[in-house]
Amino acid sequence: MSLTEFAFSLVFFTLLGLAYVKGYDAVKKHAPTYLPHFYLIMTAVRIVMVITVVAVYTLLISKSRDDSIHFAIWFLILYGVMMIVTLIYKH
Repeated sequence: MSLTEFAFSLVFFTLLGLAYVKGYDAVKKHAPTYLPHFYLIMTAVRIVMVITVVAVYTLLISKSRDDSIHFAIWFLILYGVMMIVTLIYKH
């Protein structure tokens, strides 16, 4: 994995995590009864975005099968870490 891919992954998940945290705070402040809806929508958005990034990398950027596998594994590990951190931070 190159430094560019690593940096992109970290920035992507940092921004995605910040969007969740800020959105959670806004929904909690203005309409707390909609928190379950917000959580489900954000979960779907995060999953779709992660799958899209992995698919784009695999189909357009990757030069080999091994690169694709390593990137997908790395991205899914970071997705799991982001989920754990945001759930601990906000619940």
